[in-house]
Amino acid sequence: MKKHIYYIFLFFTVANFAQKNELGDVTIEELKEKQYPNDSSAEAAILFENGKTYFQFDTNTGFYTLTEVETKIKVYTKEGFEWATKIVPYYIVGNAEQKVTFTKAITYNLEDGKIVKSKLKSDGEFDEKKNKYWSIKKITMPNVKEGSIIEYKYTIKSPSYGIFPIWKFQYKIPVKYSSFETNIPEYFVYNNQFKGSYNPVIETDSKTKTFSGRYTAQKNNPGGFSFDRESYEIEYKEYMTSYTLRNVPAIKEEKYVNNIENYVSSLHHELSSVQMPKQAIQNYSVDWESVVKTIMTDEDFGNELKKQDYFKSDIDNLLQGINSEDEKIISIFEYVKTRMNWNKFYGYSCDEGVKSAYKNKVGNAAEINLMLIAMLKYAGIEANPVLISTRSNGIPVFPNRYAFNYVVCGVELKENLVLLDATSKIALPDILPFRDLNWFGRLIRENQSSTVVNLIPKMKSNSNTILLCEINENAKITGKLRKQFSDYYAFEFRDKYLNVNKENYLEILENELDGISISEYKIENDQDLYKKITETFSFEDHKNVEKIGDKLYFSPLLFFQTKENPFKMEDRNYPVDFNFPFKDSYVINIKIPESYEVEFTPEDANLFMENNYGAFMYKITQMNTTLQIAITFEVNTPAVPSKNYKGLKSFYNMMLDKQSEKIILKKKI
Repeated sequence: MKKHIYYIFLFFTVANFAQKNELGDVTIEELKEKQYPNDSSAEAAILFENGKTYFQFDTNTGFYTLTEVETKIKVYTKEGFEWATKIVPYYIVGNAEQKVTFTKAITYNLEDGKIVKSKLKSDGEFDEKKNKYWSIKKITMPNVKEGSIIEYKYTIKSPSYGIFPIWKFQYKIPVKYSSFETNIPEYFVYNNQFKGSYNPVIETDSKTKTFSGRYTAQKNNPGGFSFDRESYEIEYKEYMTSYTLRNVPAIKEEKYVNNIENYVSSLHHELSSVQMPKQAIQNYSVDWESVVKTIMTDEDFGNELKKQDYFKSDIDNLLQGINSEDEKIISIFEYVKTRMNWNKFYGYSCDEGVKSAYKNKVGNAAEINLMLIAMLKYAGIEANPVLISTRSNGIPVFPNRYAFNYVVCGVELKENLVLLDATSKIALPDILPFRDLNWFGRLIRENQSSTVVNLIPKMKSNSNTILLCEINENAKITGKLRKQFSDYYAFEFRDKYLNVNKENYLEILENELDGISISEYKIENDQDLYKKITETFSFEDHKNVEKIGDKLYFSPLLFFQTKENPFKMEDRNYPVDFNFPFKDSYVINIKIPESYEVEFTPEDANLFMENNYGAFMYKITQMNTTLQIAITFEVNTPAVPSKNYKGLKSFYNMMLDKQSEKIILKKKI
């Protein structure tokens, strides 16, 4: 037996090697521990997580996989109680149906100096069907308190070995020890790929095993084959690979992250090929073209696109007198948005089908957007599905049909491609819900060709603010404000506040603007999606001018001043995601008291990010007793790469320093 160690990444102490990573090994010292030694802020910590995926043989169906996971978690604070719930998704369709079982689920507490066990009962275990393809198995551990230790084991039995479960070495809480092992017969070859910033220790080994039996090959089971005689005993090699990491820090969320899970240290496997005894090799590594062709021929996708009978008369009536292509697109898009209600289910396959969804006015993402595509095609518009992976689903690692979990509509015009998502009542052409903005999708045409589609917004969303105000001798500011904003700024506003009552919204707005008092508030076009939103109001501000002796001090930006850098970490291993490029413009006119004069104004500023990622500029002009401040802050890219993080952080620090400089007024003599 040969054993290889490819590389060792971390230094292990004697204590590390002495640590038992087994369920049931809970000590009083562990239960007494008040905080995690390597991270005192941790709400909980994974003391160990051991996983193993291996193959077993069934004489009737062939090889299948089992994945076993054992986990031990220490809870330190009430915020850590969420780690007492574990959810495992599993596939529930046909020959690929999986089974999930939980065992050895126990909560340990220290009571009167003794260890007390609370075992998981049936009322703490739940099965929930998410859609016709997926269910989840969920447990909620009993009697969890601050200081508890939680342990459980779960097993996933899967007849399909196309993709192994993703193994996560890193979470939002620290991990003391994480180990994953694969035991793979020589007949199966997998590609693997690591994500994240931490690379595990890798060890390999091999051993000889046997299986025997006779069974008939099955269409959907590449592990199936038959022999000439009744039975054979087959000897084969099984290859073991283990991946281990120790003392993995929690992955910290900062502002402007699309999905932190994309950057978690993890291991992914993809089936590359299968070659059973006496059979030809079967290759399973596919490209994106092969994936989309498979999806297009799915009866819950391609067939649903072809159906038109259910809407023909309604669309004929809708389009009477409409001749232009643009008007047809908008009319059909708005019709689907108005009629249909999204049930919050994702997916590129239909659940009940487009006809049923249309009749009931409720559907999943596929039913609503495939319906939209079919209607546009019926109207003579070149519309096709665009498969995407939403932000919550992450960025695909390998080409495979499960990489996508959503579909939108792409309309190919002469000049460009316009994207539509009718699941959102407030979406517009090329203004998709934020869940859709996840790097790239794939447009599929009727001839089953496909092309990459960039989902990231390119156009800048603009916000323009005009402020007219005056400062009195008592350091109070009064004035009027007018703000106009469009595109993704307008979408963001409608998404957050369209259904919030006016009083609650004004309270939120006053807090956002550093506690000013707002009156005479008006809003225009908040319901008219195709127009810019305009807000106007009067205000009083008692906080942003400081009076010291015979002088008044204030920031040129008043209550728009940014006072804190959102980027706090020294380094960052994932990009800064602003969602969309933007430009914020301010024109602030400040009338100063007649008994005061300007003693000092900061110099004009022109600050630029590296690589032209953005800029901050302001200019102060005095006209008699009025100061006019013109300010522009723009970001020219939806995302800044992690390698440019320090430059971005430095830019924000310079911008904040500049904003903190004060205009000084002194009393006239």
